[in-house]
Amino acid sequence: MVGASKKLFMAATAARQNAHAPYSGFKVGAALLSARGEVFSGANVENASFGLTICAERSALCAAVSAGARDFDALLLVVDAAAPMAPCGACLQAIAEFAPDIEVLMATTSGILRRLRLGSLLRDPFCAGTGMAKPGASGRAEPGPKGRRRRKGNAGTGTG
Repeated sequence: MVGASKKLFMAATAARQNAHAPYSGFKVGAALLSARGEVFSGANVENASFGLTICAERSALCAAVSAGARDFDALLLVVDAAAPMAPCGACLQAIAEFAPDIEVLMATTSGILRRLRLGSLLRDPFCAGTGMAKPGASGRAEPGPKGRRRRKGNAGTGTG
């Protein structure tokens, strides 16, 4: 890892040490790079009511937004596992609100790194105000009658 990736890796690794994971024992750290070059980090914070758990990625996003950042270039998350892991769907959706084409770097504590764009992990994010997903790279989603999603082609005829 070099440059910004190394800086993000170091910040995410440090944040991971502060994770609160008494139920799963699975600590995750994340670091978000703003368009202004600022780095915001976060760790997962578990809760006995599992639905209230916050992932490291959203923790970093909340720290960034609380500090006034709104534009982001990269997100790195680090886990202690054999292979890098992708963010969950909730985190991808939250990040897509601010940076739909962000670079997502997934790393292990041993330095194994994988890079993808958010759009390849979350093809059709929900967009506020439309009640539907944005068209992804596949172009699959488009407005249908009464604002519902429909597939391109002749839906239901087998010719789509």
